[in-house]
Amino acid sequence: MLNSTVMTGPAAWAVIPAAGSGSRLGADRPKQYLDLLGHSVLWHTVQQFQSDSRFAGVMLALAADDAHFPQSDVATTPVLTCVGGATRQASVFAALQALAGKAQADDWIFVHDAARPLLLRSDLDQLFAVLAQENVGALLGAPVADTLKRRDPHGRVTGTVDRDGLWRALTPQVFRYRILHAALQQAEQAGVVHTDDTAAVEQLGLFATMLRGRDDNLKITQGQDLAMAEQILREQREQGLR
Repeated sequence: MLNSTVMTGPAAWAVIPAAGSGSRLGADRPKQYLDLLGHSVLWHTVQQFQSDSRFAGVMLALAADDAHFPQSDVATTPVLTCVGGATRQASVFAALQALAGKAQADDWIFVHDAARPLLLRSDLDQLFAVLAQENVGALLGAPVADTLKRRDPHGRVTGTVDRDGLWRALTPQVFRYRILHAALQQAEQAGVVHTDDTAAVEQLGLFATMLRGRDDNLKITQGQDLAMAEQILREQREQGLR
């Protein structure tokens, strides 16, 4: 997919790693293909980028043996696909490799979780606003609200962690193509697996700007999350946010 809108400056691309099995959910299919009010979770995730003229395209990194995608509602949309890897990091790197020749060095890569279908345009707006002044990247986050405890292997609490300044990393996480490619290439070659893209970029000595994201940018992980996502999606529609 290439957006027909004439773009000035760096282009923006969405990369969505969707090669996971979602085994923690205990469903008969990966969580990105579960139904969410008439469409798959992945369809809702992809749609937010496809409906935004600021994006040149959406690249999905799929499992090599993904038998669900060809029959999904996402397959009928103008999306680019590639074969992902065994980890989220490997899938994002595979997507960047697949975008070589399409994305330019200074283009912005928005990496977003496949199981975060509730992202709203207002969060994308604030990311684009800060990127106009950024050279490295930016991400959405939320301050940690719960008290954090450190626990030993036997289940005993060994201390309380000061949560001041601690934030949960959300997605999208956005970086220049050249920066993210270099960071993930370094990690893959070193055999290091990072839990998110920002951690990989930090190893280059580069640091992103974190913005306060919406609390309803839920990631579907456990069974009850799908029911919560349905309720949030209904509320977003009732409020005219979608």
